[in-house]
Amino acid sequence: MAGTDSKFHNGHRERLRQKFLDDKLAEYEKLELMLGYVVPRRDMRPLAHALLKKFGSLGCVLTAPFDELIAFPGIGRNIAIFLKLVHQIMLDGYRGALGNAPIFHDINVLKNYCKWALAGKDVEEFHVLYMDTDYRLIKDEIHSVGTFNMAEVYAREIVKHALKLNAPVIALIHNHPASDKGFSQQDVSTTETLQKLCDDLDIKLYDHLLVSKYSMYSGRDYGFIHG
Repeated sequence: MAGTDSKFHNGHRERLRQKFLDDKLAEYEKLELMLGYVVPRRDMRPLAHALLKKFGSLGCVLTAPFDELIAFPGIGRNIAIFLKLVHQIMLDGYRGALGNAPIFHDINVLKNYCKWALAGKDVEEFHVLYMDTDYRLIKDEIHSVGTFNMAEVYAREIVKHALKLNAPVIALIHNHPASDKGFSQQDVSTTETLQKLCDDLDIKLYDHLLVSKYSMYSGRDYGFIHG
């Protein structure tokens, strides 16, 4: 019986690998195939389905906090580390792309980076991307970490750090982990204050991107960032 199970799992996973090469994997099968490399002698289909039911999508599984993953039945430390490693590798890839090419040449790379950096966070984080004259990323700095619905922003500290890094262009990123709502009035007011300081010091405010629970919003698209 054990030999039959082993043959089934080996054959099933080889079929999954071939479906991957043929670009025909369903989302749960992608997760199942990934998990199979961590636990090679166990049927990972039930766990893949359970994770997707809990977190909603493969992307949400990868960006889920480590503590939530490790507490999920059937995960364990090794699988949680593997999933977060995949998440980190993807984030590093997008960060590298932002450092090698002007950000405005491919706004989707920037948006994907923002999603992978902030999706799944259970508290608000406010990041500042400092860029050079060619809009290449110099540094992504976490400006502040707050609560589930607030993170402090210190506009003068942001422009001071931009001058210190010799970064003539900045972009702002923050998240709303608790809702899918767009910019709050406080977000708009804070951005407008920073816009004035940037204008005075000849620093370009490229955009303010908000990653909410299911969507992404742009301050430039909303009209409260100019220039």
